[in-house]
Amino acid sequence: MNHRSYLALAIPLTISTITTPLIGAVDTAVVGQLPNPAYLGGVAIGTVIFNTLYWLFGFLRVSTSGFAAQALGANDGKQGVLAFLRPFILAIVAGGGFILLQGPIEQVSLTLMNPDADVRRYAAEYFSIRIWGIPFTLMNYVILGWLMGMSKIKVSLVLQVFMNLMNIALDFLFVHGFQWGVPGVAIATLLSEVTAFFIGLIIIVKASPHRMEMPPLKEMFDPSSIKKMMSVNRDLFIRTLCLLAVFNIFTAKGASYGTEILAANAVLIQIHYMMAYFFDGLANASSILVGKAIGARDKHLYKKTLILSLQWGVLSSILLAVSYYLCGNAILALFTRIPSVIELANIYGIWLILFPLTASVGIVFYGVFTGATEAAPIRNSMIYSLIAFMITLYIFVPAYQNHALWLAFTVFSLGRSVFLALYIPRLSEKIFPNRSVRLENDQMV
Repeated sequence: MNHRSYLALAIPLTISTITTPLIGAVDTAVVGQLPNPAYLGGVAIGTVIFNTLYWLFGFLRVSTSGFAAQALGANDGKQGVLAFLRPFILAIVAGGGFILLQGPIEQVSLTLMNPDADVRRYAAEYFSIRIWGIPFTLMNYVILGWLMGMSKIKVSLVLQVFMNLMNIALDFLFVHGFQWGVPGVAIATLLSEVTAFFIGLIIIVKASPHRMEMPPLKEMFDPSSIKKMMSVNRDLFIRTLCLLAVFNIFTAKGASYGTEILAANAVLIQIHYMMAYFFDGLANASSILVGKAIGARDKHLYKKTLILSLQWGVLSSILLAVSYYLCGNAILALFTRIPSVIELANIYGIWLILFPLTASVGIVFYGVFTGATEAAPIRNSMIYSLIAFMITLYIFVPAYQNHALWLAFTVFSLGRSVFLALYIPRLSEKIFPNRSVRLENDQMV
């Protein structure tokens, strides 16, 4: 494993992963060209709601990738199939539950956000359409996670790019061609998600290195395997709750400062997503390599992956920070033409330069832990970071308002990196125990 082979895996994964936030980003950009900032605010609120719902089950992609990579490293075809089917069933059940509970979810979400009346109306329109895509999106998470874990990077890239290109084309057709406004944006996204699901199933059948046959129910619901999967998913679920708490508090507090600040924050957050998912591509590469290393019991590959993950995470953070510093105005122009929103985004955009510098290590090392299917440190580091976020918010928001929101978010991002990095030595010892210490303990016994 060297820089070239790491990048050969990381670059297509980064391209694939960075297309994920394009759905929300394109939706935001398209309505941002319309004259009324309430359109932008409505889509921003709607996007936050769906990010909340999807992120609650984002572990479906992450844990699926880790378990699939370990099965691939161990050359265990049966476990490879089970790594797909178990979370796929969970995705179906969860998606159906969200459909049944759509009314209460909408009411509670909009009540907590408490936006202006116009923003609330457009957010409700957006929500009522996109909610029907949830089961397909969750199943897409499993499909993509399994393809990545099986190192089927090119096909996962094609699937992601196709879905987002379709979304972009339909966005412009429905909004600017048919003049459907906010509902047009939601319909475009829904159709893209459903189409991607059916194409993904075809890809799974054709690209799988194993015969995708239903195993015996006894193996499917093996207690020890189910317990391990649910333990990892539980910790990743808690991690997601912490993330969602931060983003929802951030959005709700920003909304209290008025529609224009809400819109400016929405644009900046979408750009932040692009940066975060860039690092997530590196994290996926690290997850696959660590999973393979554990499955094959390859300590050298594991150590080399740690080094390369850190090096490219830090280098990428510098490149992204410099790029936004130099090209920030041009990037903002892609999202909105409303002068007041651009002006506010420029004022608060300085915090966005700090995001990659503070968050990169935490996001990339997140992939190391998911590849090892050791999620407890991820959970703990996020809880500590959330506490730091809340303390910063409590101290500084009364005096500095929206600047304090971004300061608290920066502290949270830094906490993700610092707290998770502290767990690396413990993880290494658990996966590949020091032989001398182990032998010494055996002799004492």
